[in-house]
Amino acid sequence: MDLRDRISAALKTAMKEKRSERLSTLRLINAAIKDRDIAARTSDDGPNGVTDEGVRQILSRMVKQRQESVRAYEEGGRLELAESERGEIEVIEEFLPRRLSESEIDEAVTDALVTTQASSIRDMGKVMGVLKSRYSGQMDFGVVGPKVKSRLS
Repeated sequence: MDLRDRISAALKTAMKEKRSERLSTLRLINAAIKDRDIAARTSDDGPNGVTDEGVRQILSRMVKQRQESVRAYEEGGRLELAESERGEIEVIEEFLPRRLSESEIDEAVTDALVTTQASSIRDMGKVMGVLKSRYSGQMDFGVVGPKVKSRLS
């Protein structure tokens, strides 16, 4: 079952169970996917729409946006809104691959360094490209970037 089907099935289940918070988050996910589909139709990507990888990227971006919102709400003392955003993050993350642990991230970075034969900071783009293609949605590249940079320095 592809990612779109899983999201649609979860949406139908949330409707039947009358889980309004979950339903609203799933509708936001569907809307973001449909927006990307429309954009793909008007560009040179063709009428096929967004692939599972594209959906994962959308979901990752949604999680990142909500994490930023949680920080902002907590700084502003709006804890109920921060908690609502955390609930949305949980729903979105159900459809993303499992996050890698610190040791798994270190292993992945080492493997990417060996694969690309990176030796200087100029090779950072190659290393990050390999990591993004293999581990999209499984690691936070804002955290991984500095790790790669320190290993190449």
